[in-house]
Amino acid sequence: MGSQQADTLPQLHVAVGVILKQKQVLLALRSSKQHQGGKWEFPGGKVEQGETVEAALDRELTEELAITVTQAEPFMLLNYTYPERQVTLDIWLVTDFTGTPQGWKASHCSGLTSATLATITFPDANQPIVQQLQQRFL
Repeated sequence: MGSQQADTLPQLHVAVGVILKQKQVLLALRSSKQHQGGKWEFPGGKVEQGETVEAALDRELTEELAITVTQAEPFMLLNYTYPERQVTLDIWLVTDFTGTPQGWKASHCSGLTSATLATITFPDANQPIVQQLQQRFL
């Protein structure tokens, strides 16, 4: 796709939480009605205008998983172009939170190991996150 075409695509800035606990990572299953539905993802969501990434991450994880982030740090920044939109993933490593993760909005939570991560389907934009996790943590 040429850069002029990519410049005209809708832009989406997403705060993403990589939630690690005891060498496992917490994932959510995208609803079949969503873009890239039926695939596993690192939870998070759109950064609203005027909102910091940290605030968006906390809001989204509270809404989706019923947890409150108490400690997080920047992990990666990825830009990815799908045929229908351009996505900036602002990925944060969440190392502490309060609450017990629960699936909201038809999402399911799962703690997975590195071996399992290699066998499940993620949105294309999530693949570099999976690779980085396998190399650094799991």
